[in-house]
Amino acid sequence: MSAGDDNHHNDDHDHDHQHANSRPLSDPELRVKALESVLVDKGLIDPAAMDALIENYETRVGPHNGAQVVAHAWSDQQYRQRLLEDGTKAIAELGFSGMEGEDMVVVENSATVHNVLVCTLCSCYPWPTLGLPPVWYKSAPYRSRVISEPRKVLKEFGLKIGDDVEVRVWDSTAELRYMVLPERPPGTDGMSEEQLAALVTRDAMIGVSLIPAPKI
Repeated sequence: MSAGDDNHHNDDHDHDHQHANSRPLSDPELRVKALESVLVDKGLIDPAAMDALIENYETRVGPHNGAQVVAHAWSDQQYRQRLLEDGTKAIAELGFSGMEGEDMVVVENSATVHNVLVCTLCSCYPWPTLGLPPVWYKSAPYRSRVISEPRKVLKEFGLKIGDDVEVRVWDSTAELRYMVLPERPPGTDGMSEEQLAALVTRDAMIGVSLIPAPKI
């Protein structure tokens, strides 16, 4: 593959998506949905507050796990190598595994390659590391357009990729989830893993943004 090419990968896995968006809900999930509906109907919980709680999990609490993985990879080159060789096993070293994250592949951004994630048929997503998928990730326009015109979609997110950088689009499947290892930003030498993790965003681990250098 030459620099500047836009490539779509799914590792030849069949999109047999038996997961949260296409499989029947499990009994516990059905109970939660029913309970939530009753509580809203009775006025015991505010739907707006529930939405805010979910948004907080999507953008802050959930991606905190992935941010720890990224920060550790930036700080420990041996761990970084293990992460790129066997994402599932390396992520489990930090205690993050489970449903929707049983089989993980980590792809690394660099000066010459930019990776971005999608699930074209629904919204397969690595919940143990990135939390809940954002609404836009599940939307039909994103799922279709990021495959056919990734540079244009990334530009709409505020991310302009140079023509000399290859864009690789990774298509998740029921069997396999992906996570982006973003480039470590300049100006972070000497920072602790906790400080580094605070810089890492969910969108950078999906590949629709970069991590800027910390403000001095």
